[in-house]
Amino acid sequence: SLVFLGSHDSFSFYIDEASPVGPEQPETVQNFVSVFGTVAKKLMRKWLATQTMNFTSQLGAGIRYFDLRISTKPRDPDNELYFAHGLFSAKVKEGLEEINAFLTDHPKEVVFLDFNHFYGMQKCHHEKLVQMLKDTYGNKMCPAIFAHEVTLQYLWEKEHQVLVFYHSPVAVEVAFLWPGQMMPAPWANTTDTEKLIQFLQASITERRKKGSFFISQVVLTPKASTVVKGVASGLRETITERALPAMMEWVRTQKAGESGVNIITADFVELGDFISTVIKLNYALDECEDDTT
Repeated sequence: SLVFLGSHDSFSFYIDEASPVGPEQPETVQNFVSVFGTVAKKLMRKWLATQTMNFTSQLGAGIRYFDLRISTKPRDPDNELYFAHGLFSAKVKEGLEEINAFLTDHPKEVVFLDFNHFYGMQKCHHEKLVQMLKDTYGNKMCPAIFAHEVTLQYLWEKEHQVLVFYHSPVAVEVAFLWPGQMMPAPWANTTDTEKLIQFLQASITERRKKGSFFISQVVLTPKASTVVKGVASGLRETITERALPAMMEWVRTQKAGESGVNIITADFVELGDFISTVIKLNYALDECEDDTT
């Protein structure tokens, strides 16, 4: 039961200010953009882009879990699929290929791709995405089995490097799609660091041995009033950097293993010592195992 590093809204580095607003955004946001245009989108990007590294840099830094939200663009003749978070980001095909290039160069590395939100997608779009996954990863994808059977040894023997989680009924029909409920990611939805930490702790206590993977989202969510106050500063300065010491303190006190943390995600994963702190939790696991053998 290793602890893996993840990024929240993993693709948001690529958010394009020139793109239309995503179909999931409320009417107030749509109206704001239609009135203020490019200026509004520049401000939106400061609150929507939760990562400053592209996929290759994230992989190089140790990120192995990717939080992916997929959307079609309204009136798009090509029926292209995009990563999206308020505004549109990179084409899905390009992102998947970027990850695949890393996996081909590093055959012992394993990634979790979590497709957890779909916007404006019909059956044909899901079929297109499933085919894209097949074409890109082929046998690198591990078919869905019981979570506790997935060891690194097993994956290396089978030469599997990708576990795809798919939060849609489509997953039932495709052998290499793991159902979304096998990757629960409870969300605290708070700007309060103390409440976030209480929530994270309670979630882990409830986790027990549910036979699934599990995400701890060390992520604070801005309220509308927070955005208004810090509109020009953005998410990173207004919230993430200030809360970092308390959030890191919580991460440091966690334990790896079946009753502990499993996947930890954050915004701006390069901040502070988030990456090295999470990796260290696995060293502690090795020491425990050494003690018992």
